[in-house]
Amino acid sequence: MPAVVRPTSAACADLLAAHDWYEHQSPGLGKDFVRMADAAFAGITRQPLLFPPVHRGLRRVLLRRFPYAVYYRVDDDAIRVIAVLHTAMDLGRLGER
Repeated sequence: MPAVVRPTSAACADLLAAHDWYEHQSPGLGKDFVRMADAAFAGITRQPLLFPPVHRGLRRVLLRRFPYAVYYRVDDDAIRVIAVLHTAMDLGRLGER
């Protein structure tokens, strides 16, 4: 089972955009968001198959405290994070990635 989490460039852009938005709302909140995303990545690393597939084979883990989800796929060599999206977003956006 792979233990390396590799976010795509799109997932990194998602994280940065959410961080910036939260940081603009309240200084330090963006940092808290990133901390929760890191905790989700750690959970994925420990037990990648724990979270069920929800869309076209992608698995999802919800962030604590924030209405965001990490969408990922377990490949042979790594865990690929495809997106970090607000839970109100249309999952059709995942098809673009």
